[in-house]
Amino acid sequence: MNKSIDFLMKNIEPKQNIVLAISGGPDSMVMFDLFLKLRDELELTLVCAHVNHSLREESKEEYEFVKDFCKKNNVIFEGTTFENYTSNIESEAHNRRYKFFEELIKKYNASYLVTAHHGDDLVETILMKITRGSSLDGYVGFNKISDRDGYKIIRPLVFYTKDEILKYAKDNNIEYRLDKTNESDNYTRNRYRNHVLPALKNENKDIHLKYLKFSEEIDKTSKFINRYVSSVYSKVCENNIIDLTKLLEEDDYIIEKVIYEYLKNIYQEDFNLIESKHIKNILSIIHSNKPNLEVFLPNNKIISKDYNKLSMAYLKDDFEYKFELKDEVTVYNGKFTIVKETDMTNNYICHLDSSMIKLPLYIRNKREGDKIEVLNLSGSKKVKDIFIDSKLNITERNIYPILVDSEDKILWIPGIKKSKYDTIKTGNYDIIIKYEKENENE
Repeated sequence: MNKSIDFLMKNIEPKQNIVLAISGGPDSMVMFDLFLKLRDELELTLVCAHVNHSLREESKEEYEFVKDFCKKNNVIFEGTTFENYTSNIESEAHNRRYKFFEELIKKYNASYLVTAHHGDDLVETILMKITRGSSLDGYVGFNKISDRDGYKIIRPLVFYTKDEILKYAKDNNIEYRLDKTNESDNYTRNRYRNHVLPALKNENKDIHLKYLKFSEEIDKTSKFINRYVSSVYSKVCENNIIDLTKLLEEDDYIIEKVIYEYLKNIYQEDFNLIESKHIKNILSIIHSNKPNLEVFLPNNKIISKDYNKLSMAYLKDDFEYKFELKDEVTVYNGKFTIVKETDMTNNYICHLDSSMIKLPLYIRNKREGDKIEVLNLSGSKKVKDIFIDSKLNITERNIYPILVDSEDKILWIPGIKKSKYDTIKTGNYDIIIKYEKENENE
């Protein structure tokens, strides 16, 4: 463990309070052993943070094992038990665990949180990020040192594999507990650990060091780009208004990163509401030749393009839009196009007979009291009720596009309901309109 010890000696200041995340497994107990050896030399105060996730019968015994170990070695023990999970257990457990760690950081005014992530963990994390898709920052996996608000996360075992850690524990008579669920393929990470990682190690026994170098290269690249994006952002954005003339001087990748930064600053803790489709739509209006365009976003927000300016506004309850449909119209969640022919017959295509309606056609959002004469039904139905039945949220109901004629007769609610004016069954039509909805999975 010389690499880990040298790493700690170089990166931890003497006379500090250190919070150690200790599960009782071989990784964390080996890490614990390293800090016990360095404690006197660096004059450290060690705080052991242990979490019983209440997911296994052995958890209670592991809690007592870690607690007793701390007592024998004169280390502060801080334990907690999690129960009553309400969502994705793995994600919720992770978030609650790190909240607990941060509470201890504040309680003990600690400068460092130390975790036992090792080289195999890094390989698995990067592989999962690549498979699921991520950002450049995400492909880093995790750093040896991560800066947080007022403290650092240190991962000193990243230089070693699980097998090397187990060997060290055996050679040094370090007691630990094993989590048998790590052998189960029910967990995504375990499938990578049990099947993909061994194949990589057959190619190169030091594959973890190659991935560590890859992670460090990606991290340096990402930080360089982020610094450049910040400099561009400060140049093109003032008072939450982006100067598109300046922004469009940049490479497309930088433009996209600036938009991410812009939305992060607007949404802050709600940034998770932003999806790739929102970024795609904003980039589309930025590059469009049309001078005035809008993109609708979560939480009743609108990004508006006004010639060479891009800005954010709030969607008012009485917000209204109406666009004439000539050849093509793009709205917040899709595009309407007049086509010559199609084999489609579903709710995303509309066939009209111009002699039955009054041209021109318009795309607008809902108005108070709107009703549609639904195809194959007698009488009319309120558009509001149709939206509720379709489980659209309030924002979607207010801005969802509707096709009307110049007398404001509702001809079509695309993707949801056709009106009696759709003449596909009779074959008497001379107008075909296609609606392409955004890919919700993008």
